[in-house]
Amino acid sequence: MIKVTIVSLASTLLFIPVVSLLEEGGLFFMIPLLLLLVLSLFLIARAGWFIAKKDTVRSEKYSKLINSIGLLALVWGMLGQLIGVIGMFDSVEKIGEISTHIFAAGLKVSALPPVFGFVVFIVTRIATIILTWLQSEKA
Repeated sequence: MIKVTIVSLASTLLFIPVVSLLEEGGLFFMIPLLLLLVLSLFLIARAGWFIAKKDTVRSEKYSKLINSIGLLALVWGMLGQLIGVIGMFDSVEKIGEISTHIFAAGLKVSALPPVFGFVVFIVTRIATIILTWLQSEKA
Protein backbone atom coordinates (compact mmCIF):
# COMPACT_ATOMS: atom_id res chain seq x y z
CA MET A 1 0.00 0.00 0.00
CA ILE A 2 2.76 2.46 0.91
CA LYS A 3 4.80 1.52 -2.16
CA VAL A 4 1.83 2.21 -4.47
CA THR A 5 1.24 5.57 -2.78
CA ILE A 6 4.90 6.58 -3.22
CA VAL A 7 4.89 5.61 -6.90
CA SER A 8 1.58 7.43 -7.41
CA LEU A 9 2.91 10.53 -5.66
CA ALA A 10 6.13 10.50 -7.68
CA SER A 11 4.28 10.15 -10.98
CA THR A 12 1.93 12.96 -9.98
CA LEU A 13 4.83 15.24 -9.07
CA LEU A 14 6.48 14.56 -12.42
CA PHE A 15 3.25 14.99 -14.36
CA ILE A 16 2.17 18.34 -12.90
CA PRO A 17 5.17 20.38 -14.17
CA VAL A 18 4.80 18.92 -17.66
CA VAL A 19 1.12 19.84 -17.82
CA SER A 20 1.80 23.34 -16.51
CA LEU A 21 4.52 23.85 -19.15
CA LEU A 22 2.12 22.66 -21.85
CA GLU A 23 -0.49 25.16 -20.68
CA GLU A 24 2.04 27.95 -20.27
CA GLY A 25 3.45 27.48 -23.76
CA GLY A 26 0.00 27.75 -25.32
CA LEU A 27 -2.18 24.72 -25.93
CA PHE A 28 -2.66 25.60 -29.60
CA PHE A 29 1.01 24.90 -30.28
CA MET A 30 1.99 22.53 -27.48
CA ILE A 31 -0.75 19.90 -27.92
CA PRO A 32 0.13 19.26 -31.61
CA LEU A 33 3.79 19.01 -30.60
CA LEU A 34 2.88 16.45 -27.95
CA LEU A 35 0.85 14.51 -30.51
CA LEU A 36 3.78 14.62 -32.94
CA LEU A 37 6.06 13.25 -30.21
CA VAL A 38 3.67 10.38 -29.45
CA LEU A 39 3.23 9.66 -33.16
CA SER A 40 6.96 9.67 -33.77
CA LEU A 41 7.55 7.26 -30.85
CA PHE A 42 4.93 4.93 -32.31
CA LEU A 43 6.52 5.11 -35.76
CA ILE A 44 9.98 4.51 -34.30
CA ALA A 45 8.73 1.32 -32.64
CA ARG A 46 7.00 0.31 -35.85
CA ALA A 47 10.14 0.91 -37.93
CA GLY A 48 12.13 -1.17 -35.46
CA TRP A 49 9.61 -3.95 -35.90
CA PHE A 50 10.02 -3.84 -39.68
CA ILE A 51 13.80 -3.88 -39.33
CA ALA A 52 13.53 -6.96 -37.12
CA LYS A 53 11.34 -8.58 -39.80
CA LYS A 54 13.97 -7.57 -42.42
CA ASP A 55 11.43 -5.51 -44.39
CA THR A 56 13.83 -2.80 -45.60
CA VAL A 57 11.37 -1.07 -47.90
CA ARG A 58 8.88 -0.32 -45.13
CA SER A 59 11.56 0.53 -42.59
CA GLU A 60 13.09 3.09 -44.98
CA LYS A 61 9.64 4.62 -45.57
CA TYR A 62 9.10 4.89 -41.83
CA SER A 63 12.54 6.45 -41.37
CA LYS A 64 11.71 9.15 -43.92
CA LEU A 65 8.32 9.73 -42.27
CA ILE A 66 9.99 10.04 -38.85
CA ASN A 67 12.39 12.63 -40.29
CA SER A 68 9.50 14.60 -41.76
CA ILE A 69 7.59 14.57 -38.47
CA GLY A 70 10.66 15.82 -36.61
CA LEU A 71 11.11 18.68 -39.05
CA LEU A 72 7.41 19.54 -38.84
CA ALA A 73 7.67 19.69 -35.04
CA LEU A 74 10.65 22.02 -35.27
CA VAL A 75 8.92 24.37 -37.70
CA TRP A 76 5.64 24.27 -35.73
CA GLY A 77 7.48 25.23 -32.56
CA MET A 78 9.25 28.12 -34.27
CA LEU A 79 5.93 29.32 -35.68
CA GLY A 80 4.53 29.24 -32.15
CA GLN A 81 7.38 31.42 -30.93
CA LEU A 82 6.99 33.94 -33.74
CA ILE A 83 3.27 34.28 -33.16
CA GLY A 84 3.85 34.56 -29.40
CA VAL A 85 6.48 37.27 -29.80
CA ILE A 86 4.25 39.23 -32.17
CA GLY A 87 1.41 39.03 -29.64
CA MET A 88 3.76 40.13 -26.87
CA PHE A 89 4.96 43.13 -28.88
CA ASP A 90 1.34 44.09 -29.62
CA SER A 91 0.61 44.02 -25.89
CA VAL A 92 3.70 46.13 -25.14
CA GLU A 93 2.66 48.61 -27.81
CA LYS A 94 -0.83 48.97 -26.28
CA ILE A 95 0.43 49.30 -22.69
CA GLY A 96 3.37 51.59 -23.39
CA GLU A 97 5.83 51.27 -20.52
CA ILE A 98 6.45 47.72 -19.36
CA SER A 99 8.71 46.26 -16.69
CA THR A 100 11.56 43.97 -17.62
CA HIS A 101 10.07 41.27 -15.40
CA ILE A 102 6.89 41.11 -17.49
CA PHE A 103 8.88 41.30 -20.72
CA ALA A 104 11.13 38.42 -19.63
CA ALA A 105 8.10 36.34 -18.64
CA GLY A 106 6.62 36.90 -22.10
CA LEU A 107 9.85 35.82 -23.76
CA LYS A 108 9.96 32.70 -21.60
CA VAL A 109 6.43 31.75 -22.60
CA SER A 110 7.22 32.32 -26.26
CA ALA A 111 10.33 30.12 -25.99
CA LEU A 112 8.48 27.03 -24.77
CA PRO A 113 7.05 25.79 -28.12
CA PRO A 114 10.41 25.92 -29.94
CA VAL A 115 12.12 24.11 -27.08
CA PHE A 116 9.54 21.34 -27.22
CA GLY A 117 9.81 21.29 -31.01
CA PHE A 118 13.60 20.93 -30.70
CA VAL A 119 13.12 18.04 -28.28
CA VAL A 120 10.85 16.22 -30.73
CA PHE A 121 13.28 16.99 -33.56
CA ILE A 122 16.27 15.64 -31.60
CA VAL A 123 14.38 12.49 -30.59
CA THR A 124 13.45 11.79 -34.22
CA ARG A 125 16.97 12.48 -35.47
CA ILE A 126 18.56 10.19 -32.91
CA ALA A 127 16.00 7.51 -33.75
CA THR A 128 16.72 7.90 -37.45
CA ILE A 129 20.44 7.49 -36.85
CA ILE A 130 19.83 4.34 -34.82
CA LEU A 131 17.35 2.96 -37.36
CA THR A 132 19.76 3.63 -40.22
CA TRP A 133 22.52 1.87 -38.30
CA LEU A 134 20.26 -1.12 -37.61
CA GLN A 135 19.21 -1.27 -41.28
CA SER A 136 22.85 -1.38 -42.37
CA GLU A 137 23.57 -4.12 -39.81
CA LYS A 138 20.66 -6.25 -41.04
CA ALA A 139 21.58 -5.85 -44.73
